[in-house]
Amino acid sequence: MSVRPLILLFWLWGTALAAQGFAGLGTDAEGFAIPQRGTELTFPDDHGAHPDYRIEWWYLTAALQGEDGRDYGVQWTLFRSALEPETGTGWDTPQLWMGHAGITTPNRHFVAERLARGGIGQAGVTAAPFEAWIDDWAMTSTATGGDQLDALTVTARGMEAAYTLDLAATGPLVFQGDLGYSVKSASGQASYYYSQPFYEVSGELFLPQGPVRVTGKAWLDREWSSQPLAEDQTGWDWFSLHLNDGAKLMGFGLRSNSGVFTSATYVAPDGTPTPYGDDALTLTPLTLTEVAGRTIPTEWRVQLPAQGIDVTTTPTNSQSWMDTLFPYWEGPLRFTGTHSGIGYLEMTGYE
Repeated sequence: MSVRPLILLFWLWGTALAAQGFAGLGTDAEGFAIPQRGTELTFPDDHGAHPDYRIEWWYLTAALQGEDGRDYGVQWTLFRSALEPETGTGWDTPQLWMGHAGITTPNRHFVAERLARGGIGQAGVTAAPFEAWIDDWAMTSTATGGDQLDALTVTARGMEAAYTLDLAATGPLVFQGDLGYSVKSASGQASYYYSQPFYEVSGELFLPQGPVRVTGKAWLDREWSSQPLAEDQTGWDWFSLHLNDGAKLMGFGLRSNSGVFTSATYVAPDGTPTPYGDDALTLTPLTLTEVAGRTIPTEWRVQLPAQGIDVTTTPTNSQSWMDTLFPYWEGPLRFTGTHSGIGYLEMTGYE
């Protein structure tokens, strides 16, 4: 199949689902597997793909500092989506793959996207040894013991920029929600969701003006489901924060006409998670910015009173727009207040 029919296939899929939550994630899941509370996640198997579920991703964000003293950010994501629950081989597989890569600098935001059909080796994931790839982009385990995600090398290349990063985990995997069962709405939509938020990073960005050595912190999210959103949920605001005391905070707000459904996980420096359900987290937009013809909140107040957290986030680059098949905002940030640190923000569904 040529690239053009593949793009058309993704476009038709996206157009059909556009009215059912962001990127169709509120679409009815008939025929697909549904996450069940109490299911035990097992490794390394769950690092791999789950083709009986409709949607899945391997999602890495890295908040970085260059040897030039500037802040940078990197994103690497592989999405898998199934057109139907049936299986097939070769070109007959219903599995579609999409890769996103981003590099954020204080004054530029570089975006690249790759599309692939499953079943022909162009994209995929193996659990052990772990590797996720699409074309020449790869996230590859370099761990010599312990968990497959304890050490990774990550590479991606676009038309103007590229990167190579080495990641080493200094803490354990973290289960989001109820031991990995993450509720997304008042009506009970859910996903399986776990993270590795403890990566220390070193590597190199290859920018138009030349290479830049970088260090920093990274966060990997693993999530899969078949209907993770309710039909009326139009998008989300998702934060991953590295607090300077060694703790971590994941928090998101899912927007709908009836309000915002929130969830959060505070992760102690030793990796112990404390999950919080709806209404424990407060997300307040502070500054609105014109981005790609849209009005988007780019500075936020994030409050989790149960942990004494009250911070204000400021983006490295307010114009961090991912102009991809399903466009969204994604970029690194710093925060101050009761705590300080670095992190990442993703915002979807802003028309």
